[in-house]
Amino acid sequence: MAGSWWMCCRRFSSGFTASGLFDTLRCFRGSSGYSSASSTGRTSWNSVPRKERRSLFPARIHSKALNLRPSVIRHRCRSLHPTLQSCSCRATHSDAKLRDPFTLAQKDLTSLYDDIKKELFVAKTELKYLCDYYFDGRGKAIRPIIVVLMARAMNIHSNRAGDLLPGQRTIAMISEMIHTASLVHDDVIDRSDERRGKRSINDVWGEKKAILAGDFILSAATMALARIGNSTVVKVLSHVIEDLVRGEFMQLGSKENEDERFKHYLEKTYKKTASLMAHSCKAVSILVNSDPEVHEIAYQYGKNVGIAFQLVDDVLDFTSGAEQLGKPAAVDLKLGLATGPVLFACQQFPELHALIMRRFSSKGDVDRAWQYVLQSDGVQQTTYLARRYCEEAIRQISRLQPSPERDALIRLTEIVLSRDK
Repeated sequence: MAGSWWMCCRRFSSGFTASGLFDTLRCFRGSSGYSSASSTGRTSWNSVPRKERRSLFPARIHSKALNLRPSVIRHRCRSLHPTLQSCSCRATHSDAKLRDPFTLAQKDLTSLYDDIKKELFVAKTELKYLCDYYFDGRGKAIRPIIVVLMARAMNIHSNRAGDLLPGQRTIAMISEMIHTASLVHDDVIDRSDERRGKRSINDVWGEKKAILAGDFILSAATMALARIGNSTVVKVLSHVIEDLVRGEFMQLGSKENEDERFKHYLEKTYKKTASLMAHSCKAVSILVNSDPEVHEIAYQYGKNVGIAFQLVDDVLDFTSGAEQLGKPAAVDLKLGLATGPVLFACQQFPELHALIMRRFSSKGDVDRAWQYVLQSDGVQQTTYLARRYCEEAIRQISRLQPSPERDALIRLTEIVLSRDK
């Protein structure tokens, strides 16, 4: 079994491609246990000011909701790998006091939403109100936090003062603008009527105005990007818009073959979620360092954290209520989407294959798929995969010079894994 584990770890860390990941996870399935979310190491939040905890809270995936006995979960966690909690990429930081990412980023993000609203200034009152609607401080702001911390860590690594360059702060702002514009468009495509705990823009003002508002936010973001005056940064961030569109098209389709289906899912996850984080991190590194290897470190951290973030989001669709999420639960199934928990569950319940191919469109499909997932290890497997991506993110960022911001980026991976909304 030890040999099998080592081969799987080597396969995961060397190739780190979507298809290689699926082979690796099938290899893990051959062992006697799987990782449980209840084994996830939790971050201490006592040091975080209460108002800064509003967007992200530590949580456990409740075993009762999964019909799993705690003893079974503990057995699976122990049998998975005895040193998972202190893997080699984390051992480097065992003596480091990991800094709180919210506290470190707070100074640079205090006026973030006000500055975004200035970028969106327009004489027409209704359009301005639409564009400002989601920039009310209720979002997680995880993207600008990552960008700010990466910028400071890169500045220190490049033997500069840790303070942000104006262009780096602009990129943090742009990342939130692009993300929000994509949410506006997503809600139109999905016909969603709720976002961040309130009615969606398309539900309040209609689809046509929502599309125009999303377009306007994107145009303002591109104008801010042009003002940075760095053609390489413009080229890097232009990939994000392309990936968002390609990812949305990928989400409209599915694959018959199981291996291709999982590869398709991970590639779509990268394009729709991780690409923005990855390219934003790379962009701030370009402004301060000319070494392509350093740029790749920033890119890989953002990519891996971004994929982990979305994997956890897909888990929360099965484990958190609508009140916690700020949007309806089981929304992915209702939209006909087979996410990580469903794809893993399909290995244990082949009956899911037919439901996936018809996108859960027949009466009772959503309820049946939900039950299959809860009876399977799909949630635990997806959570474990998210942890593996976070470990790779830590391995990458650990190559930078030590700094409070670098350590905060490490701690941020724990927050990504433990969030409940």
